[in-house]
Amino acid sequence: MRQALVAEDARTLRILKARQLFFQRGDLPGELLSTEVLRSWQRCHRSGIETAVRGVAADPVAEQVLKQEQDRSRSLISYALPVMEHVYEHIHDSGCVVVLADSNGLLLHSLGDPDFVSQAQRVALQPGSSWDESVRGTNAIGTALVEERPLEVFGAEHFLDHNGFLTCSSAPLRDSYGSVIGVLDISTDFRRYQPHTFGLVRMSAQMVERRLFDFEQSRQILVCFHSRDDYLGTLGEGVLAVNGDGFISAVNVSGLELLGLRRQEVMNRDFSVIFEGVLGRLVDQARREPERPIALRTREGKTFYVRLRGNLPAVGAGGRVIGVAEEPIRPVRLPEVQPAEPAEITLESLCTGDPRIQAAVDRARRVIGRDIPILIQGESGAGKEIFAKAFHNSSPRRDRPFVALNCAAIPENLIESELFGYQGGAFTGARKEGAVGKIQQAHGGTLFLDEIGDMPLALQARLLRVLQERCVTPLGSGKTIPVDIALVCATHRRLRDEVARGAFREDLYFRLNGLSVTLPPLRERADLRQLVHNIIGAEAEGRAVQVSESTMRLFEAYPWPGNIRQLTSVLRVALALLDDDESEINECHLLEDLLEAASDAPIVAPMAEMPASAAMVRPLMPGGEMVSLEEMERQAIQRTLEAVGGNISAAARKLGISRNTLYRRLGQL
Repeated sequence: MRQALVAEDARTLRILKARQLFFQRGDLPGELLSTEVLRSWQRCHRSGIETAVRGVAADPVAEQVLKQEQDRSRSLISYALPVMEHVYEHIHDSGCVVVLADSNGLLLHSLGDPDFVSQAQRVALQPGSSWDESVRGTNAIGTALVEERPLEVFGAEHFLDHNGFLTCSSAPLRDSYGSVIGVLDISTDFRRYQPHTFGLVRMSAQMVERRLFDFEQSRQILVCFHSRDDYLGTLGEGVLAVNGDGFISAVNVSGLELLGLRRQEVMNRDFSVIFEGVLGRLVDQARREPERPIALRTREGKTFYVRLRGNLPAVGAGGRVIGVAEEPIRPVRLPEVQPAEPAEITLESLCTGDPRIQAAVDRARRVIGRDIPILIQGESGAGKEIFAKAFHNSSPRRDRPFVALNCAAIPENLIESELFGYQGGAFTGARKEGAVGKIQQAHGGTLFLDEIGDMPLALQARLLRVLQERCVTPLGSGKTIPVDIALVCATHRRLRDEVARGAFREDLYFRLNGLSVTLPPLRERADLRQLVHNIIGAEAEGRAVQVSESTMRLFEAYPWPGNIRQLTSVLRVALALLDDDESEINECHLLEDLLEAASDAPIVAPMAEMPASAAMVRPLMPGGEMVSLEEMERQAIQRTLEAVGGNISAAARKLGISRNTLYRRLGQL
């Protein structure tokens, strides 16, 4: 029944018709497919790829070869992984896998739900496999590389028959010079497709590109601009990288779109060719008022608001010292309203009424300013990093760096260089100027090592030596560098158990466990209502928003497996779904995953809300025999589907459940 309903989905039927026209009759079904998918089908057909290929199209490369390729893409992986982790936190348990591929379509890394990962591996959707279009036919990763644009390949749009169970959303990743260096992809079973996934993968690709841009152009002046000053600092802002001589060395995609220019019209041009005014004066004004946007016109007459980041030199072109400009840049009517500064997180601000949190804060206060490491324990998402930041902000080191590293989010072959840094040429793919590690970056401040229990044993010995000698030696270098750091670590594991089974060094455990604090999971906290109030206050951008009592009771009954991180995500989405005239969060504004937990009871839709045909569920069989609850549920689903013409989405709305829940019930029945 489930397969029949899926086959009736309009999009699936349209694609199946397109396949019939293209593969059986040789026609071009242009009105049934996107232009990109149709072009890909034509390329695959001309290349002689067979749609009925069985098994995988090519075996994964050997593990050693994969590691070599990962080394070549070291920078891409290190900047993409935190974004992939962030994405996966929001979509886990939804039957998805997040994939990173290089510019040749080789899969470098993936994060996914175990059930779907095992299903995906049957078609080699796993690290080490190539998803180049010439190997796998039409697919989101390989075809996005060919088309050099984001795209979605739904179900049977895949050229190979055995990939038809997938729906994949991909976006190319570009470096700061505009070259495609990889692809970010989210794949799932096409029956679990969610329309927002395509937007999520595009936004995530922008986040990766932004991190890469800042890394590659860290020595340049970064000119951030937008036609609206409140868009500065967002992913939508344009960014130009300008060197000390005033020439543009890089520009991001948003910048080209805002300027309405092609990359070749911007690259290596003098800044004054694009914008009116002298770069030196702009730098001078930005140094005096770094947070104040500056209004600037282009040579084409467009007005943009500009803010500078990055390396702001004290000397301009030709050795001229940039002092007070002879003639300040003439402002173009700039609003005086300044954005509100976010409240600083301190230990005091964490005290919201829960006695166990209060006890943890009181213990942490006693070691502020002392050379005593802190070990924070608690479930994933319980607020361990927030606690670490609050400790740092409450300490004498508050004005120095707070540097965080998630030991579980970085591959084992990358974590050493991330933590200790490296000298130029230390390994294949290393930057020629080398890189400063997290330990050295935290000098004078606080180093936060999250998920320390996942650190490889070999690195644990090196970390212990650093903590004992207070010196760090970058990879490939024989020089030791003194460091002064406060150390805060966190883990969701019981480190004593890890020590007992030989997965964690006992001497390092005793060195880290100066003061241990345990954060309770959200389901055990007594301050849920206050937390909800605080999160809304921080995320609502000044709007007065309340939570209905029924929704709050739902929050209090929900087990919150993702803890505070999940609660924050739920409230962010709820705030986004509020209409302009709404000021109260209700159940209709909540994520489907949250509502599914409350809808796991048998489906009995309210009679008043059920369509007339669906409401005619009789409790007795013709012979007077009582109908089982399962039979009543089956009839309710069947009649509702009939009333809406088999439309799964409409039926789910009528029944008050999500599409995924309805599909699951259909499978069970």
